[in-house]
Amino acid sequence: MDDTMTAPAQTNNPKPVLRPADPRFSCGPVKKFPGWSWEAIADAPLSRTHRGGPGLARIKEAIERTHALLGLPDGYQVAVMPGSDTGAMEAAMWSLLGQRGVDVFAWDVFGNRWATDAREELPLEDLRIFQTPAGQLPDLSEYDGKRDAVFTLNGTAAGVCIPDYDWIDADREGLTLCDATSGAFAVDIDWSKIDVLTFSWQKCMGGEAQHGMLVMGPRAIERLNSYKPDWPIPAILQLHKGEKANMAIYEGSTLNTPSLMAVEDYVAALKWATRIGGLDALIKRREANFATLDAWAKTCDWASYLCEDEAVRSPLSVAFKFTDPQVQAMDTEAQWALTKKLCSLLERENAALDVNMHRSSVPGIRIWCGPTIEADDVAALGPWLDWAYREALDAM
Repeated sequence: MDDTMTAPAQTNNPKPVLRPADPRFSCGPVKKFPGWSWEAIADAPLSRTHRGGPGLARIKEAIERTHALLGLPDGYQVAVMPGSDTGAMEAAMWSLLGQRGVDVFAWDVFGNRWATDAREELPLEDLRIFQTPAGQLPDLSEYDGKRDAVFTLNGTAAGVCIPDYDWIDADREGLTLCDATSGAFAVDIDWSKIDVLTFSWQKCMGGEAQHGMLVMGPRAIERLNSYKPDWPIPAILQLHKGEKANMAIYEGSTLNTPSLMAVEDYVAALKWATRIGGLDALIKRREANFATLDAWAKTCDWASYLCEDEAVRSPLSVAFKFTDPQVQAMDTEAQWALTKKLCSLLERENAALDVNMHRSSVPGIRIWCGPTIEADDVAALGPWLDWAYREALDAM
């Protein structure tokens, strides 16, 4: 029997015939790029030093390819950081903030983490936090260009992204620190409005989880050269060397020992992106994926977008909440049980893996539509979501 066929249905909910060729729709770590194999990392300089020779060359290549693929302006610097996106973002916050008042815009589990860092860990004295529940965007018009701003580009767990960069002053005095971990390489970025941007390899490029990337604009570098906070900064987060910016990290030096296997995997993903047409091609793939999922969403009678405002709805980590009155009448614990059952059925059928909603959000599902996903797989997914929901609800 062809592997796309299924056994006869044993319930009143017939199984779909076609399965996604690849069922990995997790919002992070995400699916590897199409055509990936172990050969992609066969030349990794394992057991070699990262301070010279092939190891350092690979790190430099990762930096240079990132700069080119993102289309960074002159003067912008890129560094490999420990601790994934969290490490990169906290290094920026610990090393840059405190000179001015800070505005934090948070609507997602990770944005909420930055708000907690600013309020409780640093803690900042002159701080304003604009915070909303998952599915809603704070009022960005509250931003004050005289202050530093910390925000997320795309809320991975909330299904919400910023609509544009018009709310950021071109002549701002403060810095903008953007967590773009699930947005970089999949959406357009107005670099004139961004002073610091961070992301991790395991999101849009499908790299292995390990390291984060830090993009620093000229204004952020100037801040490092003219200001150093008086609070203790762990060595793994320090962007200074003495009283000045540590420029060596933008040349391939790292703050701890990196995984050269993970570096090789990220470089392979960057090469793939270049081969298919660069950033424009990546964005077009994401657009096709979301359009395909959106077509299914318009026919769905049991779930709808967690973000009701289309203008700020994420086209990447697409979050759905239950809207069936039967389910809405359940308590939250029962809705999470339904989520677990639905996802278990999808995994059993190898139709979709790891599509459950983030534990800090609301019951429901999340589907990744980033550039490593294939639109044909998204099209095949929709009927399986409908089937698994009916099965799970019947079981409840």
